[in-house]
Amino acid sequence: MTKTLVKAPFRADHVGSLLRPESIHQARKDYQEGNISAEQLHQIETEEIKKAVDKQIDVGLQAVTDGEFRRRFWHTDFLEHLNGVEGYIPEHGFKFKGEETEKYDVRNNGKISFNSNHPHIQDFLEFKEIVGDRAIPKQTIPSPNQLFNAGIRNLDIYPDIEEYASDIIQTYRDAIQAFYEAGCRYLQLDDVYIAGLNAENIPFNDSGYSREELINLALRVANGVLEGKPEDLIVTTHLCRGNYRSKWAFEGSYAKIAPTLFVNEKVDGFFLEYDDNRSGDFTPLSYIPKGGPQVVLGVFTSKFGELEDKENIKARVEEATQFVPLEQLCISPQCGFASTHHGNILTEEEQWAKLKFIVDISKEIWG
Repeated sequence: MTKTLVKAPFRADHVGSLLRPESIHQARKDYQEGNISAEQLHQIETEEIKKAVDKQIDVGLQAVTDGEFRRRFWHTDFLEHLNGVEGYIPEHGFKFKGEETEKYDVRNNGKISFNSNHPHIQDFLEFKEIVGDRAIPKQTIPSPNQLFNAGIRNLDIYPDIEEYASDIIQTYRDAIQAFYEAGCRYLQLDDVYIAGLNAENIPFNDSGYSREELINLALRVANGVLEGKPEDLIVTTHLCRGNYRSKWAFEGSYAKIAPTLFVNEKVDGFFLEYDDNRSGDFTPLSYIPKGGPQVVLGVFTSKFGELEDKENIKARVEEATQFVPLEQLCISPQCGFASTHHGNILTEEEQWAKLKFIVDISKEIWG
């Protein structure tokens, strides 16, 4: 097997999604109204992905994404193309701080398995060709644990949560292998579910399991998925507390999951939210094994365009070294700039300025 030396995550990295350009918003509207074809929509998205890749390289990022420009939501677009999962419009959206999200979700409607014709595989192949050898093409997908959110599992199909977990593990093993065969060497699993297990009142639980049992199940699923993965595939996880039009879903530190997940999850890196007070302090980082996964400190916010104070950022990184060695740290925004097609409340210019700011500060810290 040919080994590709990818040392991700990088000192300056980013979570993945980017603000959708107006041309994509307009093209989606035109497509919905029947004014353009699916092929024309795809071509417009492709042209904007090319521009976004160029821009990421211009600001100095070593890993680039497609901005999730072909998706409406960070998670449902991937999940609804699995066998046994469908998208639908529920009565209500998700409750965020000060806002309810657009109504759309997924639900289990059959035995779950990987769809060998999953469109995101072809999307990655096209994206990788756009990037060429100029940077590392990073693929983001929702964590398998997202399928444990309340209301998704069909109890008539899966009365036993352990059978449900087993099928999800195999589904994601097959997905990871498919992305690997398509040339992916840097894969990120986005996980709001696990971060929610820290919340005072767990927002996603309909299993009957206790918090501790849910944390242990989440770890078993994550590690089950990663068992036997190719050695030269870098896999990170992003633990997010919600990101929708600059709003958030819940708060709480990582203290409740750290003793289990930070110690034992077999990923190469953790992308962690540390952009404001609701994230808690760095103390849970003490559970990260020395010499283990990289820790990407999300000390910049993607929710607003104002640049952070540089000296404060440096001080926060220094503070984190009380728990994790500097060589094991990286920096990034706490989340993507547009987890859904709506995007956060900032401009594209502010987005690019922030990413360049992160790259520049990383050079000052690590050289």
